[in-house]
Amino acid sequence: MENMATNRSGDYPEYPTGLPYNSSLDYEDYDQELDASKIIIPSIYALVCCVGLTGNAMVIYVILKYAKMKTATNIYILNLAIADELFMLSVPFLATSAAVRHWPFGSLMCRLVLSVDGINMFTSIFCLTVLSVDRYVAVVHPIKAARYRRPTVAKVVNVCVWGLSLLVILPIIIFADTVPAQDGGVDCNFLWPEAAWSVAFVVYTFLLGFLLPVGAICLCYCLMVARMRAVGLKAGWLQRRRSEKKITRMVLCIVAVFVLCWMPFYIVQLVSVFHRPPDAMVTQLFVILSYANSGANPILYGFVSDNFRRSFQRIVCFRWLESGLDGEQVDYRAVALKRQATNGQKDFPKECLASGMVFQNGTCTSRTTTL
Repeated sequence: MENMATNRSGDYPEYPTGLPYNSSLDYEDYDQELDASKIIIPSIYALVCCVGLTGNAMVIYVILKYAKMKTATNIYILNLAIADELFMLSVPFLATSAAVRHWPFGSLMCRLVLSVDGINMFTSIFCLTVLSVDRYVAVVHPIKAARYRRPTVAKVVNVCVWGLSLLVILPIIIFADTVPAQDGGVDCNFLWPEAAWSVAFVVYTFLLGFLLPVGAICLCYCLMVARMRAVGLKAGWLQRRRSEKKITRMVLCIVAVFVLCWMPFYIVQLVSVFHRPPDAMVTQLFVILSYANSGANPILYGFVSDNFRRSFQRIVCFRWLESGLDGEQVDYRAVALKRQATNGQKDFPKECLASGMVFQNGTCTSRTTTL
C-alpha cells in the first residue's frame, strides 16, 4: 500500500510516506497502466492474505495448544505471529482499494486501518529485535538466561513491545484521514501541517522501523559469533552450542527474510522523497513484497524448526491419518502384543505395553507426541 503525503497548503509535491499504510494510491499515475493490473494486483494481495492468515493462525494455535511449545523463545514467536496476523487483516482493504482505485471505506476506517497497520508493522520488527536479544542471552550468557528466559518474563516483554509500538505510531493516529483526490474521488492519506513533515516521517519510520532494529540485530549476532570463537572447544560448549544452533538459525533466517522483504520498500520510499518517485507499479510490487514477509514466517518455522514442522503436520494430517487408520481397521497394539509373545520381551519395553501406548508399524509411541 503506497501512501501519499498530503499538505493543506498545496504548494509541495506529494511523496510516498515511509509506511505501507494507505490502501489508496495516487491513482492518476496508473492511467497508462493496463486494465489487467486491476485484477493482478488485488489477486496477489488476496494470495498473500490467505497464506499469511492461515500460516500465522497455525503458529498461534500450535503454541497455545501444546504445553511444551510454551518456551520463552516461542512466546516471542507467538507475539510475532499475532502481529503478522493482524497485519494481514488490512490486506483486504488494500485489495479493494487497488481494484476500485479510491478509498471507499470512509474517514474512520482510514484512520483505523492505518493505525492497525502501523502498530503491527513496528511490533513485527521489534519482536525480531527481542528474539535476537533472546538468542544472544541464551548463547553468550547461559547462566543469566535461566533467570530471564522464562515465559512469564517473555509475556511482560511482549506487552512492553506493544506499548512501544503504540507510542511510535502516534503521528499516524493523529494525522491519518481521508482527502479529496484530483479525480474527484477520496484517498486515505496523511494531512501534514507542513510539507517538510512528509520527509521527516519517511526518515522517522526508516530509522525506527528498519535501520536501528536491524543494526541492533546485527550487533547481537556479531557478539554471538565472537563468543563462539572465543570459547573454542571448551568442555560442554559444543553440546550446548548444538542444542542452541537450530533455534538461532531459525531466528536468523526470519531476520534475513525480513530484511530482504522490507529493504526494497524503504529504498523506494527514500528515493521518492529525496529524488523522484519511481514507477508506480514497481512501488506497488515492493509494497506487496513487504506484506509477503508476514506470510513467509510460518513457512520458515515449518522448514527450519522440527518442533513446528511436527506440530503443523499434526494439524494438517492428523484427522486424515486417523480416518485412514480407522478404514484399515488394524489393531496395532494387538499386533505388537502378538509379536512380543512370539519374539520375547526384548522387542518392546514393558512400560510401553503397560501404559497403553499405541504401536504403529511396530513402533512404540505415545498418543501425545512429544514436541
